[in-house]
Amino acid sequence: MAITDNINYICLAITDNIMKGTNLGEFEELILLAVGILNGEAYGITVMDEIATHTNRKASVSTIHATLNRLEKKGFIESFKGPASPVRGGRSKRLYRINLAGEQTLRRVREQREKLWNLMPKTSFGYE
Repeated sequence: MAITDNINYICLAITDNIMKGTNLGEFEELILLAVGILNGEAYGITVMDEIATHTNRKASVSTIHATLNRLEKKGFIESFKGPASPVRGGRSKRLYRINLAGEQTLRRVREQREKLWNLMPKTSFGYE
């Protein structure tokens, strides 16, 4: 049984390392952009508000938190505890900030999109 546990642990570790190199999904890209915009002040509600304000998309706080956790696991953002707040009964918020890997990934995605848009013939949209 101990050997099986070790194998499972090794497989999970390998999977985690592979996940860090994966591409961003569209919603992950939006969340990562919002975290960057909020510049170290991002948490579930502020990210949700940022997305709603700039994209007219509504997402639940639980969806935002799941995506933040996934982005952190992929190595694109970092979380830290903010200062305690009397409004929160002395508890602190978990805040997020984009890191270098996240910024580089956003730049790469932007470059890929711009390259493809530049290759799009104008006639594809029905005008010349």
